[in-house]
Amino acid sequence: MLVSNGAVIAQERGPVTNLPLPRFVSVRAAEANVRRGPSLTHRIDWVFKRRDMPVEITAEYGHWRRIRDHDGAGGWVHYSLLSGARTALVTQNMLPLRARPEADAKLQAQLEAGVVAQIEECQPSWCRLSVEGHEGWAEKTSFWGAKPGETFK
Repeated sequence: MLVSNGAVIAQERGPVTNLPLPRFVSVRAAEANVRRGPSLTHRIDWVFKRRDMPVEITAEYGHWRRIRDHDGAGGWVHYSLLSGARTALVTQNMLPLRARPEADAKLQAQLEAGVVAQIEECQPSWCRLSVEGHEGWAEKTSFWGAKPGETFK
């Protein structure tokens, strides 16, 4: 369940995994076919060619997951091509990574738009990201891969 402004909101669960829908995951494979429907007989519409890209699962059917990417493009991917590891796609150019989840905290690094970083933990408005030995806190509005208000460690 989600809590918003003190009200409890029921969250949909996947019929296969019983995990929340929608939810963020990442692409595990170096190449992942995105199909028109949930089987190998369906046509491949496009191919992910970048490992660790964040995607959002919006539906489940057997071993298949309907996903969408940052641009809203979607389709069906076999579950074995996905990972539960949380990643972020930086959408703000020169995104500041801060020492603490505060706008005036010391600058640790800056990330260019298009960089994919690991999400280590999230607070309601900030997440701790790491990429290539750099780590710091970034505001959620600066990347795609975590829901507003979502928290986890």
